[in-house]
Amino acid sequence: MRLQLALDVRDIDEAVDFYSKMFATEPAKRKPGYANYEIEQPPLKLVLFENPANAGALNHLGVEVETAAEVAAAEARVSEAGLASTGVQEVTCCFADKTETWVDGPDTRWEWYVKVADRDGAGTNTVGFDTDTEAAAGCCT
Repeated sequence: MRLQLALDVRDIDEAVDFYSKMFATEPAKRKPGYANYEIEQPPLKLVLFENPANAGALNHLGVEVETAAEVAAAEARVSEAGLASTGVQEVTCCFADKTETWVDGPDTRWEWYVKVADRDGAGTNTVGFDTDTEAAAGCCT
């Protein structure tokens, strides 16, 4: 399990250069306007979205787990606690197939997910988002 931090950045090339130097690693996945790091130390999934209008902002937080059963267990736990969520969904989003659920915190959206497979296309998932624009900027593995 590792924490995911998804950030909106002004310039994807500049951000990739910075974070590659900062964490001494290259992105595990790189697409136009998108970069995805799998950092071992500290254990972190860092995802960058080129979004100049919202640069410097937190896009969302997440928890990447190893199995769909862990996603289902997290969904059950948050539902039992009375927190609203999207339910467990199988989606294609941001260049990956994944099993996920979204939970709205008081100020930040959280995604619990497992990546199942990589994809060439960004996908069209809108689960857990109010608008297509929000979905395009927010789904990410």
